Amino acid sequence: MNKRASQDAPSPPGPRTASERLAEERAGALARVESLERHLESIGEVSTWTGTDDEHDPEGATLAYERAQVQGLLADARHELDELDRAAARLDKGTYGVCARCGKPIAPERLEALPAVTTCIACATRR
Repeated sequence: MNKRASQDAPSPPGPRTASERLAEERAGALARVESLERHLESIGEVSTWTGTDDEHDPEGATLAYERAQVQGLLADARHELDELDRAAARLDKGTYGVCARCGKPIAPERLEALPAVTTCIACATRR
């Protein structure tokens, strides 16, 4: 590879800041919430217009089962969104990355994997 080509090559992206990680995760969680809300709405529309007895349909899951499953996924996505919002508030206060139990720093690798986490690995394993 010649020297000119290496100068023109894009450099790898640098590490993301905590604020960027939280914003990216929040955008993903918000997209999941919106998608699941649309899916739940479509299940409601189908059940309104369908006259079939899906409770006794041997061919597949019932609409009630699908609705319950989507509601559970939606609750999880909303919970994740709330956790990310609380993490952003901790970032604003200057307490992000500090274990809520022992007060020691949370490992950067743990925060990279779980941006909204509130405990260090040692405290999390002591539960």
